[in-house]
Amino acid sequence: LVQKRKLCYSKEPWGESTINHYLRNSLDVEFDLFSKVHVNGHSAHPFFTFLKSKLRDSKFNFIKWNFTKFLIDRRGVPRKRYGSSTPPLDIEDDIVQLLEE
Repeated sequence: LVQKRKLCYSKEPWGESTINHYLRNSLDVEFDLFSKVHVNGHSAHPFFTFLKSKLRDSKFNFIKWNFTKFLIDRRGVPRKRYGSSTPPLDIEDDIVQLLEE
């Protein structure tokens, strides 16, 4: 499961080191944190370009907002795409199904 971390740099005023320090020290976050990257347009990170090519969302096929989620199987194959309004718990059955494959 990959959650898009950043859609637009202007939405997050802090730099990466400040964000990482806050999350690690104030919220005790232990999961991996990734760099902020572009997900749409000519400067989109290749990973998101790949995901969008495999799991199209609309005729324009761009990531509309933060918290768009992609479910990827253990072989690295993108399987499902979820909009930002889909709560993470709503995809639990899909995750369990992939784990059972």
